[in-house]
Amino acid sequence: MSTATPLSPAAKAPHRPGALRRLAQVLKEMLARPSGAIGLLLVLLHLVVAVASPWLVPFDFKAISATLILSPPDATHWFGTDHLGRDVFTRTLLGGREAILVTVVATPLAVLWGGFAGVYLGLAGGRLDDVLMRVVDAFLALPWILKMLLLIATFGNGIEVLIPTLIVFYGIPVIRIARAAAHNVVARDFVLAAQARGHRRFAIIRRELLPNVLDALMVEGAMRWSWMLLAFSSLSFLGFGVSPPTPDWGLMVADSRSFMAIAPWAGLYPIVAISSLIIGINLTADALAKTLGVDRAQKAPI
Repeated sequence: MSTATPLSPAAKAPHRPGALRRLAQVLKEMLARPSGAIGLLLVLLHLVVAVASPWLVPFDFKAISATLILSPPDATHWFGTDHLGRDVFTRTLLGGREAILVTVVATPLAVLWGGFAGVYLGLAGGRLDDVLMRVVDAFLALPWILKMLLLIATFGNGIEVLIPTLIVFYGIPVIRIARAAAHNVVARDFVLAAQARGHRRFAIIRRELLPNVLDALMVEGAMRWSWMLLAFSSLSFLGFGVSPPTPDWGLMVADSRSFMAIAPWAGLYPIVAISSLIIGINLTADALAKTLGVDRAQKAPI
């Protein structure tokens, strides 16, 4: 009498190619889309400039000159000078370093903890899921700017405060996305088979759920990055982000707003810089969603 052979790993869950091969395939398909090619080009350009800008700038970003205040663009100062006579081209090139550094660190950590919490709740269900999701709903109902300003005003506006704040605040919305994605996977046969074999909850999450919600989390991470950049620049604009004289796009716009009528170049170039980066990230996220077949309009279960 023959005995049934146990299910192989390939039979338990859909086959997924190796990480590098999968990444190369996704990038190739994204570059085949005009939005993906333009978005990736803009993002890559900003990343390269952020890394190389200390060696590209022609002037010291702190150097002021009473004789060059609000000078228009010329052959020496390509973007003109600001209200203190500082070179706008230099400060624009350096202005994205702090924002990109903070958000590149905070975004994956926010998606990591929010994604794991959402997947766990999607698998666990029950009263724990109901209670915590009502807490998430209550948190999301409050304006984000008020919550962040309250926290930053209490603990300070240094990088050591901004990074954890962004990680916590932008990880909470990820919980809903990850939970919705997990709900679509929990009822599938390979998850039910793992539960029937008595696998622990964390093992099921690691082996069965996370690999199958990774696409949705990648797209959500790209979107969270753009929103974090906007939040960081908004805080700098309001005086709660980067402190002078450190160059920052939001701070540059805030400093130049009183002179926009007579010297628009002082605020125009940082606006163009941050807008192009946000547009690049959004185009990349849209192309990534289409490539991976992720429906960004999908509603999360209540």
